[in-house]
Amino acid sequence: MKTSRRQSVQVNAGSMADIAFLLLIFFLVTAMIPNDKGINRKLPAPCPPNINCGGEIHHKNTLEVKVNSKDELLVENNRISINDLKDIAKDFLDNNGDGSCGYCNGLKSKTSSDNPKAAVISLTNDKQTSYDFYIKVQDELTKAYYELRNQYSETVLKKPSNELSKEELQNVRAAYPFILSEAELKH
Repeated sequence: MKTSRRQSVQVNAGSMADIAFLLLIFFLVTAMIPNDKGINRKLPAPCPPNINCGGEIHHKNTLEVKVNSKDELLVENNRISINDLKDIAKDFLDNNGDGSCGYCNGLKSKTSSDNPKAAVISLTNDKQTSYDFYIKVQDELTKAYYELRNQYSETVLKKPSNELSKEELQNVRAAYPFILSEAELKH
């Protein structure tokens, strides 16, 4: 009788590493990488030693914005819609103390900021405030500053904001400095 010995078939694995590497590169290149979201803010410089950097801010130069745990927005203890926040902030920042606040519905009608350089927006959040609503509030406040800066560049500098030089851009930012104070809501 014949004995048959079968030889086992071997797969050439020499090119398997190359194929795996090519697949890895393909998936890295074609995969969607989510963009991280964040808030672009510049922190103030540290306070020099032996200097009081926590100067008093007059109440009329402060716009109190609070967000509670139910994502309700309160401006000067009056409940408002998120859609009204930008206009209220713009009126507060740019009224130069004249008390004319078209969108404020009586908020700070007699006591308003002296000027945009003295105006502070005080944002207070509850621990249970949702991140999405917090970002919406931040966006509305940022829009208010950007719209005022664009208006300033077009009326005073007679240029659109995207055509400003670095020096002119610094002047616009100095005219409307982004002053936002944030704190956690105390119960």
